[in-house]
Amino acid sequence: MTSRPALDVRPITESELPDWLRALNTGFLREPVSSGKQLDGRRKQFVPGRLLGAFDGGRCVATCRSFAQELTAVGGAPVPADAISNVTVTATHRRRGLLTRMMNHDLAAAKERGDVVATLIAAEYRIYGRYGFGPATSTAEWIVDTARTGLDPRAAVPDDGGRIDLVEGEEVRKLGPELHERVRLGQPGAVSRDDLWWQVNTGAVRFDTSWAEPFYAVYRSAGGEVEGLASYECDSTWDDAKQPRVTASVDWLIASTPAAERALWRYLCSIDWVAQVKTGWRAPDDLLPFFFPDVRSARITRQADWLWVRLLDVVRALEARTYEAAGELVLEVVDRTGLTGGRYRLQAAAGGAGVCTPTRSDADLTLDVAELATLWLGDESAVRLAALGRVREERAGAARVADALLRTSRRPWCPDMF
Repeated sequence: MTSRPALDVRPITESELPDWLRALNTGFLREPVSSGKQLDGRRKQFVPGRLLGAFDGGRCVATCRSFAQELTAVGGAPVPADAISNVTVTATHRRRGLLTRMMNHDLAAAKERGDVVATLIAAEYRIYGRYGFGPATSTAEWIVDTARTGLDPRAAVPDDGGRIDLVEGEEVRKLGPELHERVRLGQPGAVSRDDLWWQVNTGAVRFDTSWAEPFYAVYRSAGGEVEGLASYECDSTWDDAKQPRVTASVDWLIASTPAAERALWRYLCSIDWVAQVKTGWRAPDDLLPFFFPDVRSARITRQADWLWVRLLDVVRALEARTYEAAGELVLEVVDRTGLTGGRYRLQAAAGGAGVCTPTRSDADLTLDVAELATLWLGDESAVRLAALGRVREERAGAARVADALLRTSRRPWCPDMF
């Protein structure tokens, strides 16, 4: 019986990027070979040490990329994050420990850099829990029947003194970053967008050949301040009676005020020929339906877990956020990788910050680091997790104390896919 040759897992060099991209495309079932333009675009993502590959006889058979990110904690503080993306293992090399080796390499490097958390969007639910990640935000998609909204046909014109204008991608790249910074620092679970994000999402840099120029709408308040931006596309559907039944699909929509959000959704639902609006992924408690006279005109078509978080530093993570109530809790955090487990005392002030310190006191709650990540942004309930056996109460009522401290009045949300 011949033994398999050892597989080399390591950061790639820039000259190995074409082979790495072939493995990435193969893993995502896309055309394997990238065009010169696609390769040029991907080179902009290359950061030495942040793209990992597994090699078998000189051929790349697994991929993983991470990049610097900031994640907004409860209360608005940005924390440094290790954002993980582009994870694949070629079908011929599954079940050989390649994902585990890449994840261990990346998370150890992130811990060494001083990142507080790691983040990812999980394509499959069962994979990342074993690496300490927990689902920390969820998302929903609505479809709006525009005829049923009850909007006046003139609703496209904001009634608050503001205005909506259509702009080009170049202007979005100028207006978007500053607006997004204001939005994301007020939204727990939101992540930073670098300059490359704006270039890719306005077509200035293209990773694939399927790019189609969208429409961009900007909302300005009565005072002229940019408070909302939306990117959307429209199909060309007509029914059997030769009547337009167009669907407008929103790529992304950000707004710094409810008034801006309301104006943009009402504009989208008032475009001639548009029979329905697909909202794209939105917050699970989005205000959207309540912007229309008939709330039932908007119905949820999909719900899913979204941003997964892995705590790399429990003390800094718990001290970065604010708390709904005053209280004290001792947590026994189990981390099988040894990155950040231990026993910690959290002392929180109502509506303010908390102090977290290692302790030898008896634990109130015992939980895996993945479950603590699920609770950290305030969306999940410790009482629910205790009922499922995923959190163990060492002191009666401790899960309710955790909920009083950690849960938030509005749900966290990550607007981005990465």
